[in-house]
Amino acid sequence: MSRIGKQPIARPKGVDVTLDGQTIRVKGSKGELSLDVHPEMSVEVDDGEIRVQRPSDLGRHKALHGLTRSLIANMVEGVTQGFTRTLEIVGVGYKAEAKGKSVTLNLGFSHPVEFEPPEGVTVETPNQTTVVVSGPDKQAVGQVAAVIRGFRPPEPYKGKGVRYQGEQIRRKAGKTAGA
Repeated sequence: MSRIGKQPIARPKGVDVTLDGQTIRVKGSKGELSLDVHPEMSVEVDDGEIRVQRPSDLGRHKALHGLTRSLIANMVEGVTQGFTRTLEIVGVGYKAEAKGKSVTLNLGFSHPVEFEPPEGVTVETPNQTTVVVSGPDKQAVGQVAAVIRGFRPPEPYKGKGVRYQGEQIRRKAGKTAGA
């Protein structure tokens, strides 16, 4: 049996879980998320927990079992605590500035990069070289962080660019004078 899929998902206080056919909706203090569950998986909502069941022990069903359970667990965690990704901007003159919902990034191009995050995701800049992406949907937060990082990924010679907090950049040696 799937080790992840068979674990029940605890439902904290203040989280409303409704099941309408194959659509599960999770509502909490940080927002509301919904997921269309695969037709072969079944979800049961009890008093204090959520369980995912699978029809057989086929490899495909085992994979869907663990995936569905993880997606629902991430929804529950997202509406209670939320998810954040922190990006660091490294480089002379590189900076970020939040203006309303959007963020303006100066990344060494001839023009500033304007980025408008999707609904449900907030982008903040505590200082000029840090960007914090947060929201209840784990996939959306990760996607927005990846898009911002994609504007100027870190380069291997000087390490300039946008990187995730704690990301290690493999550095290369530059050219040396030949003799």
